[in-house]
Amino acid sequence: MAASPDELHKRKRPLKINTEITAEKATAECKNEWDGEPVSPAGRLFHEPNFNCHVICIMGSDTSINVDTFIEGIQATIAKHPRFSSIPALNESDSKKVRRWRPVEVNVKDHIIIPSLSPDPTAPSSNDRLVEDYVSSLTVTTMDHSRPLWEFHIINIPTTESKATVVLRCHHSLGDGMSLTSLLLACTKRADDPNKLPSLPEPPRRSGPLYAQPRPGNEEGVGAFLLWVFSFVVLFWHTLVDMLLFFASTLFLRDTETPMKGHKGAEHTRKRFVHRTIRLEDIKTVKNAMGCTVNDVLLGVTSAALSRYLYRKHCDTKDEKKFSRNIRVRSTLLVNIRPTPGMHALAEMMESGKNGAKYGNHLGYMVLQFPIVIHEDPLDYVRQGKAISMRKKSSLEAVLTYFSADLIVKLFGIKFACTLTRRVLMNTTLSFSNLVGPTEQISFYGHPVAYIAPSVYGHPQALTVHYQSYMNTMKVVMAVDDSVIPDSHQLLDDVAESVTIIKDAAENLSKKN
Repeated sequence: MAASPDELHKRKRPLKINTEITAEKATAECKNEWDGEPVSPAGRLFHEPNFNCHVICIMGSDTSINVDTFIEGIQATIAKHPRFSSIPALNESDSKKVRRWRPVEVNVKDHIIIPSLSPDPTAPSSNDRLVEDYVSSLTVTTMDHSRPLWEFHIINIPTTESKATVVLRCHHSLGDGMSLTSLLLACTKRADDPNKLPSLPEPPRRSGPLYAQPRPGNEEGVGAFLLWVFSFVVLFWHTLVDMLLFFASTLFLRDTETPMKGHKGAEHTRKRFVHRTIRLEDIKTVKNAMGCTVNDVLLGVTSAALSRYLYRKHCDTKDEKKFSRNIRVRSTLLVNIRPTPGMHALAEMMESGKNGAKYGNHLGYMVLQFPIVIHEDPLDYVRQGKAISMRKKSSLEAVLTYFSADLIVKLFGIKFACTLTRRVLMNTTLSFSNLVGPTEQISFYGHPVAYIAPSVYGHPQALTVHYQSYMNTMKVVMAVDDSVIPDSHQLLDDVAESVTIIKDAAENLSKKN
């Protein structure tokens, strides 16, 4: 039985109203003077009223959550992390008005929320919607800024995929997606060996002019030298084109108005988080048959799914060619331009409580085009995805957008930078990301993890598509604006069906070869 909105917000601890931290209030709570590390430009951006972004990570557990054990685990790990034991405070006496990370005492119980819901013990499938509605309700509530900006919601309700659900909500200023995922994994252990941290698959070898080999020696010949020079000419040209298109997107270049395009004020609307599990083996089958990467396959699958969804919404057979020619659907992709600290470094940081590893938001933007077209050969979607990926690898777009944003903040202030960033997101259709997860099952403070489904909200788009691998599965996670995309589960069906169709085509290709 679904709970009412009032029931959804009944908690053992009420959420407090968002407050601005001033020097007077922070002084009473903080350990040190106003000498903490400044909040990064991207972190300051996420504190702007029209760009107040939060990260959501939904984790299913194969067992019910023991709250006391969970709290003990948080106290020994995350609560010791410098970011998770500080607040981004503003010193009113500082003429620059720059937020700094101020250490505070952490009471873990203040960050644990156990909602009062009314589940149906005989129908786990009906509880799926109950949990989904609850997580969605978090997007219209505020966090208490007088303490560190993170909280865990423990939902001991069985669903079709797990016995219980844990939801981490934290402010995006605490870190980017890769940093936060690495931190979360540093708090876990392998389910088959509680003394070991989980392992991640080897990253693919990077290619493209940006990662070209060192300058060839005389013994390698003139041809090799000319090829080396040409790779940097290509890099320069692609970067120039991408930056021109990026700045055009801040001014006038808008995506086509489609049933997926967000409207003004989308950053403040309620978001729904839906997810679907697909077989990672199916993705790898396509990867091996096409000689590409997993990310190339996911780009192709997403393009195929968006095409299926939009054609169902908009197009009849007569207008098919016209529709595919005129529609523009693009995605913003956040890129961490600084290497993320490994899990071992983060685990040591939490154990010692000292900020020994570089951590935070050092983000650049890329804009990806998703072709909207119905291909007769499903593998053409993957070929296009591979071409898009290779093209972006031969560009410094992410690096230059990061340094451009940093320069704009210094010259014109954070509000002007926020305006430009919002315009890019408003003029594109969706956000896209893909993160690699553990290859074996993990346990989170003694609780075996069934799945991991991260996402984000607070940006002015109606759709975010995220892929998260874990063990032998790939989780497709979408954050959607219900008022724009009311049939989000249908879009998930389109992704799953696209994977199946493309995988079957790849198997047929392998048989022919």
